[in-house]
This record gives sequence, C-alpha cells and structure tokens, in this order.
Amino acid sequence: MHKVDLPLESKEAAAIEARREREKQRQSRIFNARHRTMGVDIEALRSQVEERKRREEMEKCRDKSYGENAERVLCDQVAQMLEAEEHQKAQRLQQAVQEFWRQEQQPHTRREWDLYDPEGLRQDHPARVSDYDPCCGPASLQCFTGEDLALTTRRRLQQEQQRRSLEEQRSEQQRALADSKYADLLDDKKRVELDLRAQQLARLEEECRRAKDLATADYNRAQAAEVAEQRQQACQREQDDNQAEIYNHLTGELLTEDPALAQSLLGPHRVVPDRWKGMSPEQVQAVWKAQEQQRKENQRLREAEQKREAEWEAQHQLAARAALALEEQERSCRVQLRKGLDAYNQQLAEEQRAHQKYLQREVYTNPPSAQYHLQFNTTSR
Repeated sequence: MHKVDLPLESKEAAAIEARREREKQRQSRIFNARHRTMGVDIEALRSQVEERKRREEMEKCRDKSYGENAERVLCDQVAQMLEAEEHQKAQRLQQAVQEFWRQEQQPHTRREWDLYDPEGLRQDHPARVSDYDPCCGPASLQCFTGEDLALTTRRRLQQEQQRRSLEEQRSEQQRALADSKYADLLDDKKRVELDLRAQQLARLEEECRRAKDLATADYNRAQAAEVAEQRQQACQREQDDNQAEIYNHLTGELLTEDPALAQSLLGPHRVVPDRWKGMSPEQVQAVWKAQEQQRKENQRLREAEQKREAEWEAQHQLAARAALALEEQERSCRVQLRKGLDAYNQQLAEEQRAHQKYLQREVYTNPPSAQYHLQFNTTSR
C-alpha cells in the first residue's frame, strides 16, 4: 500500500497552526539580537524610581507648607492636648468601671449565681430538710399541690428582694449620672482652660513679635547713623590726605630734580627708577665702551663657530661615504637572501599543491553540501 496524507481535524489543525505561530514568534524574539532584552526592564524600573521621587517631593512640599503656618501648628497642638485629655478621661472612666465591677458586682452577689456556681453541688441542701422546705417541688414527690404553707413568707421575701434590687439599680443609675455630670464639668473646665491658654500664647506671641520689630527698627536706625558717621569721617580723612599729599609734592625733593635722590641704598651701581633723571656723560661713555667690547667678543665667537661647523661638515661627508658603502653591501646581501627565500617558497608551494591534490582525491571524497548546513538553527528549542 502507498502512504497517503490524510486530512487532519479542524481542532487539531488549529492547535498545530497555533504552535507553529508561537514557535515563529519565539524564534523572532530569540534570533533577533537587536530587539532581544536580557534581565529586568530597566526603563520600567527607572520610571518607577522617578515616580516615587516625585511623590516624595510632593509630600515634602505639602508637609513644609503645613508646617510653616503658625496658626495651624497652634491648632494642632491644642487638638493634640484635647485628644490626650479625652484619652485620659476614657482611661479613668474604664478604671472606675472596672473598680465598680470588682467591688459592687462580684459573681456571688448576682441573682443567677446559683445557676453556674462551681461549688453548687457540693454546697447544695438535701432533698428535704423539713416539711416546709421550699426546695421541694412537684418533681421531688415531697410536696404536692395545695400544700403551699409558706406562701406569705415567700411572697414577702420576693417583694423584699425585688425592692432591694430596684433600690440598687436606682442608686447605680444615680451614681452613673453623677459621674457623667462630673466628667462633663471637668471636660468643660479643661476646654475653658485650654482656650485661655491658647489666647495667652497668642497674646505673648504678638507681644514678642512687636518687641522684635521695635528692636529691629532701633538696630537699623543705629546702623544707619553709624554708617553715615563712618562715611563722614572717611570723607574728612580723604580730604586731609589729599591736602597732605599736595603739600608734600610741593615741598619735597622730587620736583627739585636732585641727582642724589636717585642713588639707591642697595649699592652705588643701582638707582631708584621713579627718581632717576638720566645718565651722566661719563656713564654714557662707559656704556659705549662696554658695547664695543661685546661686539668684538661676538665677532670672535662667530668666527670660532664657523670653523667648528666646517669641521663638522667634513665629518658628515666622511660618514655619508661610509654609509653608502654599507648600504651597497647590505643591498647585495638582501638580493642573495631574497633569491634563497624565493626558491624555498616555490618548493613549499609545490608540496602544498601536491598535498591538496591528495586531500581532494583521497580524503575529502564526500564534502558537505549547502542543504547539510541549512538543517541547523531552525528551531528555538
């Protein structure tokens, strides 16, 4: 039988096509080195860091604007004091309730204590103490209907117990009402005290600000007066210095052109530049004589330099002739060496050609084709 291609079902064909599409997308992500990303998303992390810094800066600005308002700070302090007082009052009330429960509402004083008394069975009375035992009911088969001999006493005791219970409840309500009124009175007093304290603080702050403004104004006026006085004294000193300088110039030895003033204290051959009026004829002759001696010395040095350069030129010519002879000898050696290398390279080329022929004929008889290389790197798995 011949192998035939059977048509696939639609669901299986869709699944195969989806897998092929995912494989193509995966190959495009993995094989594309330009768009492939390794590790975490740096841009997303950087944007998150910038967003957090911007949010922190906004919170700092908002907190700073809230903190700079003195009235708001004062109101916050008053609110904190009131909140602390409310908390303390609640704690005191809770402590009072706990103390009342501990002293006035103990478990054994309650009416239903006999229902959950852990020592009830141990302290219980016998089935019947006497003929008039109130504990004997119909189920005990000790007392029957019509034998209620202690009805009057029982009703009187029940009424007395109910009256005591009502009096206890009334007194408890009165105490609670008195405690509530006392707490409200304390709260009102505390609020009034806080308001007076806030007004006093505001008044003290206003007085301090006024005193500070007055002190600043006085200090500024004193500074202005001091600056004006210093300026006046500086002007007066400048005028006095100018007058003294003019007088010194008019009466000093600088304008008299005295040659003795140009002599420096550092030596007889040195002068003061701002007082020197020129050289004397003797000094001019001495300068000319020194210049003539320098000219003769320079001429002698130039002649010696020319002689030395001529000698160096002769040495250079001799060295050039020797260098030419050496270059000619080296050129002949290189020609001989090149001939030997050419012969050796030709021999190596022949040996390599023979080796390549051997490899192509004997070793590489089945070279891989292009189809062999195309079967690699075709999937991302």
